[in-house]
Parts: sequence; structure tokens; C-alpha cells
Amino acid sequence: MLMPHIVGKRHYRIAQEIKKTLAFYEDLKVILPTEMLIEEEVVKVIAEAEDGSFCLKPKHVNFVATLVPGLLSFETTGGREQFLAVDEGTLVKCGAEVLVSTANAVQGPNLGMLKETAEKQFMIIDEKQINARSAVAKLEANLVRKFIEIGHE
Repeated sequence: MLMPHIVGKRHYRIAQEIKKTLAFYEDLKVILPTEMLIEEEVVKVIAEAEDGSFCLKPKHVNFVATLVPGLLSFETTGGREQFLAVDEGTLVKCGAEVLVSTANAVQGPNLGMLKETAEKQFMIIDEKQINARSAVAKLEANLVRKFIEIGHE
């Protein structure tokens, strides 16, 4: 790693300017059903797929992956590493764009809080899905019952 106290401040500054000039950034978009959660230029994306974790950097070949519930991290052009807990979804890397589509995602201030927040958030959503499926099943049963009643008249 390039360090100013080893190569000197002048060489370090020049190297950093060259690095910025030559850098090729990717545009990360994390899309939820109701909103665009993240839209930011990044230099690295790490995600989890069915067969393990993977890392995407600029100029990576085009890529598609099915995401499993887990962490997605990315490094911004400013050097900040950020973390998201994502539910199942799809990641598509095409050209300079990385698109992540997922039903649920939570951004947190640190990994410990993120895990706790994600578990709570995803549990609430799972309970809502169970309740919605139960309501639909009741409606279908009532509809079938009505058809049977009409058929016997």
C-alpha cells in the first residue's frame, strides 16, 4: 500500500491524483419495490450469492447473480465502506452499472446494529406476508363456497 511516510508526501499526492484520474467508477443502484434505496458511484461491491460471496470492481465482466439474504457492502469513491442487509434478490452488472433488485434492504450505521435491525425488519415483513397469504386463502375458500352454493340452486 502506498504510504506518504514511505514514498514522501509529494509522490504520494501525485500518485493519488493519478489514481483519481485513471479510476473507473461503477454506478450502484439498490432498488426496492417502493423506492431507490441507494444510487451512488462506487469502486467495489461485495455481495452474497447461492454459491458464496463475490466482489465486483470496475471493468469486471458483465455478470448476473441471484442474491441470498445476507450482507452487501460497497466502497464509495470517497473511500467509505457501507453495509446493507438485503433479502433475496438479483444483482446485474452491465457495463458501468451494478443494479440490485430486492424486496427488502436495510442500511445500518454498523454491522452489529445492522444485523439486529435487519432481523427485526425482515421478521415483520415475513409476518405481514403470512397474514396476507392467510387472507387470500380465506377469500379463495369463500369464493369456492359461493360457487358451490350457486351450483346447487
